[in-house]
Amino acid sequence: MPKLLIVEDNPDLRTLYQEEFTDDGYDVAVAENGQAALMLVESCQPDLIVMDISMPAMDGVQTMHEILHKHRVIPIIINTAFPQYRDDYSTWPANAYVLKSGDLTELKTRVKEQLTLFNLA
Repeated sequence: MPKLLIVEDNPDLRTLYQEEFTDDGYDVAVAENGQAALMLVESCQPDLIVMDISMPAMDGVQTMHEILHKHRVIPIIINTAFPQYRDDYSTWPANAYVLKSGDLTELKTRVKEQLTLFNLA
């Protein structure tokens, strides 16, 4: 069972993502901000991270860079409501970029694709 880490400051979305991915058969950990995510990466060793960008304390871009500095092989999917970050070079290290939507089909597809690419599915 692949382990996902969902990093999302919105508690309703965090709960939704956790429930949806758990129902799809994933082991899911959640973090409410970048600092919590950094601690969970070490303790839960996720196979893939879904990361929001706009968060208090430490944004998703900074968090992603810190994670990748230590763990270059963890795929990260940026999941944000801000399309302008797609062209921002600071997000290019992410393995995929998904715009938030009420329909989780694209996010779920990208998760499955990345896990398959990394032989984790």
